[in-house]
Amino acid sequence: MKKQDYSNHKRYYIPHHFILLPALAALLTIGISRAVTDKPHQLVWTLFSIVIFCILYLAIMLRQHYALGNQNRIVRLEFRLRYFERFGESADAVEKRLSFSQIAALRFADNEEFVQLIGQALNNGLSADEIKRSIKNWQADNDRV
Repeated sequence: MKKQDYSNHKRYYIPHHFILLPALAALLTIGISRAVTDKPHQLVWTLFSIVIFCILYLAIMLRQHYALGNQNRIVRLEFRLRYFERFGESADAVEKRLSFSQIAALRFADNEEFVQLIGQALNNGLSADEIKRSIKNWQADNDRV
């Protein structure tokens, strides 16, 4: 594998970037131009353009869905690591008792509050919003998409 640097750090997913999106963009362009120029079939080309636009929109939004799914996995992994660092044991049992929204809310707490809020979430059933409202020393997460 070639060493990564600035000149080669960009990553493209060939089916998405060079096949699907350009094909959909071309079809949308054809559909719009035909809707304008082919008056007898204007309705058909307009509907065609609308369908292609919807598919293009879904293709773009699907990428966002994948990114958020990946970030959710990272939030869980960060929770497990942080729990292990604070308690010296696996977080499996605790993680099963907390919802993802509670786990995600705990990432905003500093280390002292993290320990306290886990206990409160487990014993008192604090919701994610209640966890966030209880945090006094907020730790920003500016890297989330």
